[in-house]
Parts: sequence; C-alpha cells; structure tokens
Amino acid sequence: MKAIVATDYGPPESYVLADLPIPDPGPGQIQVRIAAASINPGDIVIPSGAYRTQAPLTFPHVPGNDFAGTVTAVGDDVTAYRPGDEVFGHAVPRALRAMAGANPSMTTGALAEYAVFEAGTPFITHRAAALPIIEAAALPTVGLTARALMATAQPQPGETVLLIGATGGVGTTLLPLLKQAGTHVIATGHPNDKDLLRKLGAESVISYDDPYPPDIDLALNLVLPTDRLQRAATALRPGGRLFTITFPPPRPEMIDRTDIRFELVLDLDGRFGGMAEVAALSPTITATYSLSDAVEALTTFARDHTVGKVVIIL
Repeated sequence: MKAIVATDYGPPESYVLADLPIPDPGPGQIQVRIAAASINPGDIVIPSGAYRTQAPLTFPHVPGNDFAGTVTAVGDDVTAYRPGDEVFGHAVPRALRAMAGANPSMTTGALAEYAVFEAGTPFITHRAAALPIIEAAALPTVGLTARALMATAQPQPGETVLLIGATGGVGTTLLPLLKQAGTHVIATGHPNDKDLLRKLGAESVISYDDPYPPDIDLALNLVLPTDRLQRAATALRPGGRLFTITFPPPRPEMIDRTDIRFELVLDLDGRFGGMAEVAALSPTITATYSLSDAVEALTTFARDHTVGKVVIIL
C-alpha cells in the first residue's frame, strides 16, 4: 500500500510517499480502507522528536489521526463492525499508548491507503450517508475538542468570550457553537480572515498582537503555549475563566492570578461524547490534496498560515 512515512525524526519536508505492507487487524481491531484523512498538529509534532523521551517512535512511522473510510477486515471479538461498513473517527499512534486515556483508539497511521484501529472506543463510529466523507475526515479531533471546551467552559448567554487562535480547525468549528450559546466573541486572527471569522460567529476580530479588551468573562486559548497567557489572564474580569488546549500544563504562577479559573481541557476518555455526537458539527475545510501531494500539504500546514482543516483524499 502507499503511505506517507517518516523514516526518522525530523520535519515534514523529510517525509516520503512509500510502499508498506498492509497492516492486518488483531483481536478487537478493524482494518479500514482510508478514503480521506485530515491533518493535525500531532502529525508534525510527534515525528519531530518533541516527545521522543515520553513516547519513542519506531520507524517507518505513518502519521495521521483523523479518517473516514470503509471497513475491509475485522479481528476476533469485533461485533460492532463488519466488512463494508462506512466508518470515521480519531485515533493516536500506538507509540502514544502510555500518554492516552483508559480506553484509547490506537492506529497504525491514517495517512495511508489502509490502517488498523481499535474498534471498541467511542472515538470511532459508523458514518451516516448524510455526512460526506471529506467532512467526516475533517471533524474528529476538532469536533471532540470543541465539544470538550463547550462542556467544560459552559459559556453563558451575554458573556464576552476571547477566542485566541480562531482561524484553525478547532476555532472555526467552535465559533458557531459559541454563537449558538449567545456569547459575544472577540476572535484573534489574521486580518485576511476577518470576513470568514465574522461569518462563523465572531462579533469582532483583532490581530494576534493587538491589545485584548478588558473585563473578559471567558478566554479560550487554542494556539499559544500555556506559559504565554499572562496577557489573556490580565484581560479577564475577577472570577473569569481561562481554558487552554495547549501545553505545558497550567500552573498558577504562569499567570500570577488566583481569582480566576485556569485549566487545561483534554478529553482522553470521551467524557463529553464521541464520534456519534461530533457528527452533528460542521468543520471548515479550506484545502484538499491527493495522497501523492500529502508531503507538500503537511509542509504547508507546518510552515504557512492555514485556515480551518486540510484534508488528504486517497
């Protein structure tokens, strides 16, 4: 089969399109013919070597977490799926098992013609015909993250929300949910993306380096390292909330405030719902590539300003 491969730790420019054996499903696993897969930051960060101490990779390594495709084989003890089923979902590289949750979905890598996944998790489900393949491949990680943020932050009607890094996959999925909740969203983004962000639900858009307005009720950080959130913390009213999806894990001394809630949002166990619930959301897809052009797509994703989701069609 054809697959995108990292042959050693390094940047996405070093990835190659290679021929690999088709992986076979073991007990409790499904084999999927991948129809589409979307790009996430982990596809760049993990092969870079950033986590080689905590989760060393074996090479060749196939990146890719989010997918949509057709079940082609099932392992022993799998009863929920059978060959021919259309499925979609999210999984993480097997090397990250120790960092994943109690019942994770692990994979051989979705940027390949075939991949193997753990079947018995909430992070994979059947794909209804009403959900297009490309959207299904774009939704999993950003949908799970957006739902976890909404459930944890519980934005209230009339609240002012600062959304830091609104133009990415999570931000463009989250904005309509914040608008539905009746909040007033101030989004940070590139000036060229202002019209899109307003269309998705932002009431105002400011550049990344612009001053944040004061008396913010809720700040949601999607992009800055957690130890660079002092400016956001200063903008919050007393009793405000600051949630982040980035690392390092939050510590009180990072923001020098004890009167606000400061937490990391990371749902490793599907506490806020799995793929069945994510299917109701709408991703923003701004580019599609073929598998033969996937190295270019990954490099562009890593080096350039990208908006929404980038999907690889196989």
